[in-house]
Order: sequence, then structure tokens, then C-alpha cells
Amino acid sequence: MSATDSPVQSNFIRHIIATDLAAHKNNGKVATRFPPEPNGYLHIGHAKSICLNFTLAAENQGTCNLRFDDTNPEKESIEYMEAIERDVAWLGFKWAGKYHASDYFEQLYTYAVQLIEQGDAYVDSSTPEQMRLDRGSLTQPGKESADRNRSIADNLDLFTRMRAGEFADGQYVLRAKIDMASPNINMRDPTIYRIRRVHHQRTGDAWCVYPMYDYTHCISDALEGITHSICTLEFEDHRPLYDWVLDKLGTACHPQQIEFARLQLEYTIVSKRKLLQLVSEGHVSGWNDPRMPTISGLRRAGFTPEAIRDFCERIGVTKKDSWIEMAVLENCIREDLNERAPRAMAVLQPLKVVITNWEAGKTESYQIANHPQKPELGSREVVFSAEIFIEQDDFAENPPKDFKRLIPGGEVRLRGSYVIKCEDVIKDEQGNIIELQCSYDPNTLGKNPEGRKVKGVIHWVSVSHSIAAEVRLYDRLFSHPQPDTLDNFLDGLNPNSLQILSNSRVEASLAAAGSDTTYQFERTGYFCLDDQDSTPEKPVFNRTVTLRDSWGK
Repeated sequence: MSATDSPVQSNFIRHIIATDLAAHKNNGKVATRFPPEPNGYLHIGHAKSICLNFTLAAENQGTCNLRFDDTNPEKESIEYMEAIERDVAWLGFKWAGKYHASDYFEQLYTYAVQLIEQGDAYVDSSTPEQMRLDRGSLTQPGKESADRNRSIADNLDLFTRMRAGEFADGQYVLRAKIDMASPNINMRDPTIYRIRRVHHQRTGDAWCVYPMYDYTHCISDALEGITHSICTLEFEDHRPLYDWVLDKLGTACHPQQIEFARLQLEYTIVSKRKLLQLVSEGHVSGWNDPRMPTISGLRRAGFTPEAIRDFCERIGVTKKDSWIEMAVLENCIREDLNERAPRAMAVLQPLKVVITNWEAGKTESYQIANHPQKPELGSREVVFSAEIFIEQDDFAENPPKDFKRLIPGGEVRLRGSYVIKCEDVIKDEQGNIIELQCSYDPNTLGKNPEGRKVKGVIHWVSVSHSIAAEVRLYDRLFSHPQPDTLDNFLDGLNPNSLQILSNSRVEASLAAAGSDTTYQFERTGYFCLDDQDSTPEKPVFNRTVTLRDSWGK
């Protein structure tokens, strides 16, 4: 089965929605949303949430919105918003509407005034340190602020002046008045507004008070008519606050929050803060470095949206945290590319071979299928000449046991061409091999010599009909399976996560390689053109994944 036709798996959220539809809840409608904070690039964990929200909506003829939670302008940017839109679209999804939490700033403020008027919110002058002390612990109740019983009139006056910019950052906050003795710390009078004089990327300097996420999110869901607000498990303890806000405000729509276990993928991290640290400290070349677990990094590495969607479906949706092996993701892309990737020959570490009995100046062309099982992918021309390159590893002067490639006096078949025999090994003054002199058997084009069985088949390229290329052998960014469990996650970095081969040679046909095509370099792995660093004179190819999983070997 290919990576693009894996069966849809049932899960508890699908069951909840099916039950709701059967009961004609929400008038038989399903409306979801994907609400990222634009403070970084999306990663593979977000891909799971994207696929879940958009797929659930599509399966039930519903809608899914893209909404930016842009309530913290200190860390957010238009660059991140644009990257998020590109990533969601690249994964193959279309949003019903695109919104921003900042679209609702006036309504959010009006709702906050309503809470104050109802006696459900108050302005507090406690410092952040004092609020932390007064919050209590899991075993001790919190302590009420001295400002908790301030009059409604005074609270309205202070909140109005907060918006007008009369107070310094941090001088006051607006808190929900719930229960300082609640066993759920999130319900101990949480802050719902704070003063921040920060330029907002969309609203400019119109606001100096900004709403908090827990307050904003539930109201945004209600305003958009969301029916099922799906989020990760760390928000389970926030659900009572989600419901409290909407109940107190009496919104016409009250979405149902449902939590699922977030993606925890071995040999990687999905913390935006830590991903930003990798970028800012130069451990990677940027958010789209092919070693990064970001969607843009995976795209640059040659991953396909079909493989990522298949991966998200395969790992399923549960309420229990668990670690997913990196091999699952790698196998999804292998299966997908095995079906779709055209083949090509590339010599990553070249060794020159001179065919001594080939006519000088003569060339010979062959048509080779681009895919052994996909004739619709066509074929390409490969040129054979007197001088070719083979891989250095495909020759051994002192071969190990069971070595089936080229050795002194031995024979090997060239992929799609002739059988050659090594006659002589040429070395420089330091004893380094610089050239092999070989003969070819003219009777072996596409077949073994009569009476002889040649077991080894190696790839090659013509010296005169190939192009120079840089090949980047990317591997897992971390050598520790769970870097987040280390005291310093940077200690788990893989020092061999990138090897750059500057003198590789690839088939001349790859001069026209497109950035949207990933190739199988025969016997080597899957590679794609790097559209960021490639030049017409020297293309750069990034390794997507090896042909086989050899990580544990």
C-alpha cells in the first residue's frame, strides 16, 4: 500500500462528532479551526493538528477556519503569519475563513467590561511576584488580593484608564473573579488583560492593553461559530476556564473543547522556544533547515504533503501521551517516494575510470526508464564515453569478504550499460588512487557475458556528460531519542547531522531538475534540489531520506 492511500482510522474525536451529528447537535454542523500563534514556524506537531482539524471538517461537510492568535505582539510577526499560510496550503488544505484574534479586540474589550459590570472581573494592582505567591499550590489554596473587592464603578474606571494608556506597563491587570481556593489553579482568578505598550503588526499602536490567550481563545471560537474546539492535552486543565468565560458571558455559541495527545516524535523537539534557540544560536541555517522538524524544513528536505498527511493519519489520535519513532515518519516518505520519485544516477564521491579499449571521442546513448514500474514517468538519455565516474566505495584494492563490486582484475556491470574489468590502478606520489584503467566487453550491453556471471551492478556517470553538484547528506538533528529529557537539550545534538560533498557528479538530465521533484539517486537515497542555495552552474541536492533505515546499525 502506498503512502497516499492508507485507510482512515477511527478515533475518539470522530466518535464524538458522529454522536453529535446523530443527535443533530449544533444543527447538524461541524465547524473547526486551526489557531496558531504567529511566533514561529509551524512544525510536525502542528501538522498533526492541521490534518486533524481540516480533515474532520471535510469528512463531515463542515468548515475549518485558520485563525492567528496574535495577542502577544512582542514575539509575533507578519513573516510568521505568511509562513503559516504557506505551510497550511502546501499540506493541501483550504480554510473556510482566515481570521485574527486582533479582529475581535473591540468585542473582547466589551466582553471584559460586561464581566466587570457583572462582578465577575476586577482590576488588580498586585505585582507578578505577589500574584505568584498568592496563587498557592496544588496542596494549598490561594490568597485573595486586597483589590478583589474593589467596587464595580472603580473597576470600570480603572479599566477604561488602562485602555487609555494612563498607567505604566504592569501597573494593573484585569483578573477574572472565580475562586482562589479552587483545586484547579487555572481557576484562581486568572489574568485576562494586561498592559503592554507594544506595536502590533496589524493594529499598530491602537491598543496598549492586550487580552490573554485563555480569555481570547474561547470567545474567538464562539464568535466564529466553532462547534468542536480541538486542542492538545495540556489545555485539559484550562477547559473549566474556557467554559466559565462563555457561561458568564452567555454567548449564543458555546463550542465544545476536546483535548488529544500532542505529537512527541523521537530524535526531535517541537518547542518553538527551543527551535528559535537553534536558529538564533546558529546550530541550524534557519527555520527551513532540512534538519528542522518545521514544515518548511521538511518541505526543503524533499518531504511531500502526502507523506506527512499519511504519517499523521497512521499515528492516530489518542488521549494518552506517547513517543512516536522517527522511523515511522521516515518510512512514510520512503513509501511515498518509492512510488512517485523518478530515478537518476549520481556519483557522490567520484573516482575516475578510463575505458582503455573504447574508441577515442566515441559516445553512446541509451534511454533509461525514469521509474521501473511507472512508464508514465518517461525515460531519459544516458551517455556512455571513454571516461566515467564511479563511487569511490564501489572499488576496493583489498576487498573485504563478500565484496561484490569492482576489484583489481575483477568485473562489474555498469547500470544500464556494459560489463567492465579493472586492468590497472593509477596512484599519485602519495599512494592515493586517482584513476582506474578498465576494459569493457562490447558483447555485454544489457546482458551478462556468456558463460560468466557478474554479480555486482554499480551506478556511474559520464565525465563529459555529467554536471558538478553539491550534495548535502542530512541526518537526524539529534542523536538522543528524547532530547527534551536532557538537562540541556543541546547536549543531544548529532555532530554528524550534515555532511557536505562538494565534488559530486550527477546525470546531465538533472540540470533541468525542478525544486518540486524529489529523485531517487540509485543505490544511494532520495534527494531533492535545494531551491535556496542552488545555482545554474552548480545545483545543490539535499538528502531527504536513505533508501533503508540504517540508523540503528
